[in-house]
Amino acid sequence: METITTVLLLLVAVVISAAAARMLPRVLPLPLIQIAIGFAVSGITGSGIRLEPDIFFLLFLPPLLFLDGWRIPKEGLFRDIGTVLELAFGLVVFTTLGIGFLVHWLIPAIPLPVAFALAAILSPTDPVAVTAIAARVNVPRRLMHVLEGESLLNDASGLVCMRFAVAAAMTGAFSLADAAASFVWLVLGGLAIGIVVTWILTWSKNRVARDYGEDTGSQILVSLLIPFVAYLAAEKVGGSGILAAVAAGMTMSYSEQSGRALATTRIRRNAVWDMVQFALNGMMFVVLGEQLPRIVASAAQVVSETGHVSPLWMIVYVLLINVALVALRFLWVWVALRFSIRAALKRGDPPPAPGWRLVAATSVAGARGAITLAGILTIPFLLPDGDPFPARDLVIFLAACAIIVSLVLASVALPPLLKGLAVPAEPHERQQEDAVRAAAATAAIEAAQAMMRTLPRDGADNDLYAHASARLIDYYKERIAGYSAKEQSDMDRFRAAARAEREVWLAALQAEREAIYREARRNAVPDDVARRLVHEVDLLETRVQES
Repeated sequence: METITTVLLLLVAVVISAAAARMLPRVLPLPLIQIAIGFAVSGITGSGIRLEPDIFFLLFLPPLLFLDGWRIPKEGLFRDIGTVLELAFGLVVFTTLGIGFLVHWLIPAIPLPVAFALAAILSPTDPVAVTAIAARVNVPRRLMHVLEGESLLNDASGLVCMRFAVAAAMTGAFSLADAAASFVWLVLGGLAIGIVVTWILTWSKNRVARDYGEDTGSQILVSLLIPFVAYLAAEKVGGSGILAAVAAGMTMSYSEQSGRALATTRIRRNAVWDMVQFALNGMMFVVLGEQLPRIVASAAQVVSETGHVSPLWMIVYVLLINVALVALRFLWVWVALRFSIRAALKRGDPPPAPGWRLVAATSVAGARGAITLAGILTIPFLLPDGDPFPARDLVIFLAACAIIVSLVLASVALPPLLKGLAVPAEPHERQQEDAVRAAAATAAIEAAQAMMRTLPRDGADNDLYAHASARLIDYYKERIAGYSAKEQSDMDRFRAAARAEREVWLAALQAEREAIYREARRNAVPDDVARRLVHEVDLLETRVQES
C-alpha cells in the first residue's frame, strides 16, 4: 500500500510540475521544476524511497529508449550519421577517460573503476531537457537532429561503458581483450535481438488482426510490451538490453510504415506513448529531487571521504566536473568539425563554416538528464563479498549535482547562443512535404474515380455516389492547387454527408495514407514529416467514421 501511495504521489507531482512550468513568468526547464517539486515531496512524506537498481533500470529505461528509437527522424539521422557517430561513440569514450581520471585525481577516495563508471554515465545527453530549455528559442532543425541522434546512441554506449566499469569495480579485475569481445557481443546481440523480437511480435499481431480483426487495446498493449520483451531477451543471452530497446524502436518505425494498423489504433497509441514518455521522464526527475535530502544529509560522511573538512569542497568538485564536461565536449566538437571540413575539401564539396557559437551551442546543449539519473541509481548497494559499494553515495551526489548544474548552465547560456545561429541548411522539407501531399491527393482522386467505375450502371444510389465523388475530387484538386486553408470548412461540410459520401471518403483516405507510406518507404520524405501527414489523415478518417 505504501508503494502504491508513493507512485501516485509521484504522478501527482509530475502533473503539478507541468502546470507550474506554464504558470511561471520565466521559462525554466521542466526537469528543474520537477526536481524542486520532488524535493518538496520528500519534505511532505518525511521518508525517502529506497530504489532497487535492477527494477528501476528495467521499468524506466526500455520504454524511453524504445520511444527515442521509434520517433527519431531517420532521414536527418542518416544524413549526419558521421557527426552523430563521432559524438555518440568517440565523445563517450573521450569523456569517460578524461572525466574518469579527473575524478580519481580530484577525489582519491573514489576508486578508478568507480570514477570511470561515474564518467561513463555522465556522458549521455538528454534532448528532452534541451528542448525544454530552448522553448522560446528556435533550435535549428539540423542541430536538433544531430543532438537527437547523438542522444539516442550515446545512451546505449554510455550505459554499456558504465556496465563494464561497475563490473570491474565489483570483481577487481579488467581485461581489455575480454571487454572488447564482450562489447562486440553486447552490441551485435542486443541489436539483433531487438530487431528480431520486434519483427516477430509485429508480424504476429498483424497476422491475427488480418485474420480475426484488430483490437485497438491489444495492439497498444503489444507496443508497450515490445521494449520490455526485447530488453529481457537480450539480457538473458548476455546481449545489451539497452541496445535491444533502441533497435526495437527503430525497427518499429520501419514496421509501422506498412500502414496495416487502424487509424484509431495509431491515434490512441500515440496518445498512450506520449503519456508514458511524459510520466516516466517526469517521475525520474521527481525521484531525483526526492532523493536529494537524503544525499545532502549524508554530506558530512561524503566530505570526510574526500579527505576535507569543509563542505564547500563538494561545490568545487561539482563545478570542476561540469567545466571539464563542457570543455571536453567543446574540444571534441571543434576537432571533429575540423576533420569534417578537411574531408569536404578532399571530396570537392563546399565545406561547412562552423563558427565558435555553433561549437559552443553544441557543447552547452549537452545537458544531462533522465538517462544519467537512471543509470547512476542502478549502481549496486553491495559488493559480492557483502561490503558496501565504494563511494556509492558520493558518486550519486556528484551525478545529481552535475545534472542540475548542466540544466541551469544550458538554460542560461543556450538561448543567447542559439539566437540567430546559422547552421548548414536542411534539405527543402517544405517542398518534399508538398510533393507528398500532391501525390497522396492524386492517389485519393484515383481511388474515388475507381470506386465510381465499379458501381452498377442501374444502381439506385449512383447519383449520391457521383455527387459525393465530385465534391471529394474538387476538395483534393484544391489541395493539389495549394488551397489547404479550406480543409476545415470542407471537413465540416463532409461531416453532414450521407453513407455514400462517407464510404467514398474512407476509400480515398486509405489510398492517401498508402501513398504517404509508399513515399516514406522509398525515403522521399523524412519519417517525422510522413508521420505527421499520416496523423492528419488518421484524424480525418476518425472524424468521417464518427460523423
